[in-house]
Amino acid sequence: MPRLVPLLPIITFLLLLLRGASAWGAMGHETVAYIASHYALPATQTYLQTLLGDTSADYLASVASWADSYRYTSAGAFSAPYHYVDANDDPPSACGVDLDRDCGAEGCVVRALQNYTTILMGQEASGANLAIAAKMIIHFAGDIGQPLHCEGLEIGGNGIDVKYGDDDTNLHAVWDSDIPESVSGGSSLSSARSWSAALIKKIDSGTYKSQAASWISGLSVGTSASQTATALRWATESNAYVCSTVLRDGVDAVENQDVSGAYTTAAQPVVELQIAKQGYRLAKWLDAIVAGM
Repeated sequence: MPRLVPLLPIITFLLLLLRGASAWGAMGHETVAYIASHYALPATQTYLQTLLGDTSADYLASVASWADSYRYTSAGAFSAPYHYVDANDDPPSACGVDLDRDCGAEGCVVRALQNYTTILMGQEASGANLAIAAKMIIHFAGDIGQPLHCEGLEIGGNGIDVKYGDDDTNLHAVWDSDIPESVSGGSSLSSARSWSAALIKKIDSGTYKSQAASWISGLSVGTSASQTATALRWATESNAYVCSTVLRDGVDAVENQDVSGAYTTAAQPVVELQIAKQGYRLAKWLDAIVAGM
């Protein structure tokens, strides 16, 4: 099984379970995947449909959350820390990701994205392990766009108790699911399809048309160093929203507060942008991998 590190000690693993289970929730990950499916080149689609054994239009979306289920199995426990990078910065006054400081020996989303990209490009693993590498890439490209998956404060916001309407929850979960669902209108696969269609329209001819080229500026999978550099740029970009939006006024401004009103309204454009951006980037990342095989 491809991995970066051995199975984590059980105590460490149990602590890692405190982190949010799924950046963007399943619906958000599926939306990223549908956007990527739209922009992926025909050769990329053919390769991945064959590898994943799925010739439907859902070939990426159907596995977009697989890594979240896998991390809770005995075989996949080692992958728990790959879903985030714990930026030890000081929001809201200072944000930033330092890979040497923030990506520990157990791994992080930046190095995991690089590692599984190298595995898939190398084509030396078994078919089953190449499929696992593809599923990890599809998922981690979404995770890295969620600001609180690139932040260490209060376990990525899991330790910040908030209310969302009548629900008692935490800030991480709000960013994973509540805010995305407030934009898409639901949590189902059909919600992901319709939201992706709206975001694709924005990329092709709307709000994001002038930005899309900049989203993939410098994207490179040619070497492990360039893979890491690209992933680190994406993580740093996501992390910056912790200062500008997620915790703009500090922890005290949101802790034990209902964040379903003005806070969510201010966060919605960031969530939409990050979902659109990571879907588009995932397509180009997968294109580059297939072209480089």
